[in-house]
Amino acid sequence: MLNTESLAQLGPAPFRFTPSEPELVCSAFGLVFKAIATVLIAGCILWLWLLWQKGVLGSGGRSGLFWFIAALALMTTTTWFIFTSKTRLNREHLRQSWVWNKQLDLRDLAYCKLVRVRGLEWLIAPRLYARTLMGKFAVFYAADAVMLENFQRLTTELADFRRMD
Repeated sequence: MLNTESLAQLGPAPFRFTPSEPELVCSAFGLVFKAIATVLIAGCILWLWLLWQKGVLGSGGRSGLFWFIAALALMTTTTWFIFTSKTRLNREHLRQSWVWNKQLDLRDLAYCKLVRVRGLEWLIAPRLYARTLMGKFAVFYAADAVMLENFQRLTTELADFRRMD
């Protein structure tokens, strides 16, 4: 049987958090942000078409055409992930799908900070910066009021929990 001294040597107690629902899922980015990304892609395609019509991308401009299409492909891929990215929060994990999926275990969290620009949340996506006890960090975006309330509560409860250690 472990005594109090043995438990203290094992490290800090794990952090526990209970979201307002068993599993919260929301889009990582808001509708306006998605619309801006879409308009940016459409504008680039229109610009490419206009350059093509003017003959600027003729035989001497193949290198320029290649780089333009490569940049457009990267922008389109990023926009796809902006549209499909989901943030999930449950009692065990905080996850976000992205180009590479991000996941942190809540019990290992050392620090969280909710970063948001009030009044411009429609343009600048609110995000939760989270760092584990081992120094791993990730940034999770959320475009849902309920998720943001839970992020704020998570930040407050974690800070209180770590102050007690």
